[in-house]
Amino acid sequence: MRPYIVFDVETPNAKNDRMSAVGVTVIERGVITQAFGLLIDPETRFDPFNIALTGISPALVSDAPTFPEVWDSFREPFSNAVLLAHNAPFDMGVLAKCLNHYLLPCPDTLTYACTCRMARAFFPRLPRHSLDAMCDFLNIELDHHKADSDALAAAKLFLHMTENGLDPLPFFRTYDVRACKTLPPAKKR
Repeated sequence: MRPYIVFDVETPNAKNDRMSAVGVTVIERGVITQAFGLLIDPETRFDPFNIALTGISPALVSDAPTFPEVWDSFREPFSNAVLLAHNAPFDMGVLAKCLNHYLLPCPDTLTYACTCRMARAFFPRLPRHSLDAMCDFLNIELDHHKADSDALAAAKLFLHMTENGLDPLPFFRTYDVRACKTLPPAKKR
């Protein structure tokens, strides 16, 4: 059984093509085995909006590793897991844009699923399915827009749903890293 890596990224500006932080939570056999966050020097400008939202400023990341330095240790685990994120197309897009910008080695495609899509299916009567709304509903601790907290909260949301009967397999998608897009599902024969 492949592990799940739940991740969340924070970005320095509205271009959403670089990371200023990444949070990672690893789920193996239904158990959280690792959770951490890293600041990343995005090597680009910061917008005041993003600084206010995330609390991450140029000064805060001045001694942080760059994305290529981080990716070297992430490449194998990310390549061999199912990636999860809340509003995953956003996080997958930022990841792919970083990989492409730096011309880093990576798989052509990555398997991922979106915990927000799962929550909409699992909790259809709730009016909102944002991460903060889901955490309020399920009493999951969250320090929103802090990458490590967002990733851990999304992991707990995922575990709650799967432990209560959600089959994640129908939510799996394939992301084309070089094209920066989700591929259409394979046609059934």
